[in-house]
Amino acid sequence: MKISVLGCGRWGSFIAWYLCNHGHEVYSWGPEDDYSYQVLKETGKNEYVELDSRIRLTCDLQEAVEHAETIIISISSQGLRGFIKRITAYDVKDKNFVLCMKGIEVSTGCRLSEVLTQNGISPQNVAVWVGPGHIQAFTQGIPNCMVIDSQNEALKTRLVDEFKSDLIRFYYGEDLIGTELGAAANNVMGIVAGILDGCGYEALKGSLMTRGAREVARLIKAMGGNELSAYGLSHLGDYEATLFSPFSHNRKYGEMLAKGEKFDKLAEGVPTAAAMKALGDKYGVDLPLTNAVYELCYGESQEPYRVRCEKMLANMFARDTKSEFYS
Repeated sequence: MKISVLGCGRWGSFIAWYLCNHGHEVYSWGPEDDYSYQVLKETGKNEYVELDSRIRLTCDLQEAVEHAETIIISISSQGLRGFIKRITAYDVKDKNFVLCMKGIEVSTGCRLSEVLTQNGISPQNVAVWVGPGHIQAFTQGIPNCMVIDSQNEALKTRLVDEFKSDLIRFYYGEDLIGTELGAAANNVMGIVAGILDGCGYEALKGSLMTRGAREVARLIKAMGGNELSAYGLSHLGDYEATLFSPFSHNRKYGEMLAKGEKFDKLAEGVPTAAAMKALGDKYGVDLPLTNAVYELCYGESQEPYRVRCEKMLANMFARDTKSEFYS
């Protein structure tokens, strides 16, 4: 399969490396002035992978788009709408798109597949690839399971069958809404996990895992998806990997927030918390953990973050008692 991976940060560079090593003809694209692209161009590697010589690294977007029958996008979720407008300046009507990214558009509340379809890409040509697994583990040969989902059953099946290997066992997704929401929400819950680490409350992670998944399930159901998706690979599976991983940016962000330290890498859970809060308000869904993260990241309190985090946890425990599986 001819593939172009658009975005050559940590996940994009891994995808290019993985797919090339499993028999595909891969182009890796990044903006010419982007740090990640410059590192790969100058050294042929980054801190995660060394690019195979068979991968063509390019900063020419038209070249990358025209090469591919399947275009994989791995960029910051909030930049997707502007980026897809650049892509659709070229002829893409016969190309398939795979989103290897997690998030919800803050300004609209749209899932990322919706951003593509609102910009002229047919839903039949869109898939998402999400689930647990960290690059640092994959490159050490440690396998994991992931999921590919799409409204197009034939596309979903083809991608899973083409991309599966002894390193990644793929499953066929069954609920695009739940798969996307669950994957995005994982980043928010990862921040909470980091807060627990920063406050010394690691023992609460089991409770966080169950209550977080239940919260996400309520939102998925309200938006028309299958609430069981919250307990699948896209959310609970990925979420569990995030909760205990030293590699997760979102978990590290939460930990450093609780310690009053600055984390200077991308934590997608921050804008996703804002997007999820807006969706919870819109659909009338109780999202206590999401709302707590939102208040920490966007609230106006001037108290030290350690104090704010401690208060957040105290407020969570002071909530009215509820049935465990309330709707």
